[in-house]
Amino acid sequence: MTIKYEWRGDFDNAALNALHADGFDHPVALTDWRERLERHSLGWVCAWEDGSLIGFVNVVWDGGVHAFVLDTVVAQHRRARGVGAALVATAAHEARAAQCEWLHVDFEEHLRSFYFDACGFKETTAGLIAL
Repeated sequence: MTIKYEWRGDFDNAALNALHADGFDHPVALTDWRERLERHSLGWVCAWEDGSLIGFVNVVWDGGVHAFVLDTVVAQHRRARGVGAALVATAAHEARAAQCEWLHVDFEEHLRSFYFDACGFKETTAGLIAL
């Protein structure tokens, strides 16, 4: 089966809420993703297989040269097949095309090899304040 990756893809809020719940193992929410993304994002990437949303990544930005990867998610039944890395590669390509110079990500420790090895991020010093 062929997977299609689409920058700023048209999606249904219900489908993205279901994917997010599946990928992050929480109950399905009623988030208005369309409004959130249109308001805060440079863009996003949708991964489609046979008309079903199986992957997603959000790319927010500062309006300048910094973009940030958020909410990278792949349906549980499609993991470990390169979908997540392809989502991030598409996000990086599109952020570069938008004249961004840096793509940032933060992640939990268990995702270290995904972001560093599969996606090509480099380790850097960063800071964080829990609010």
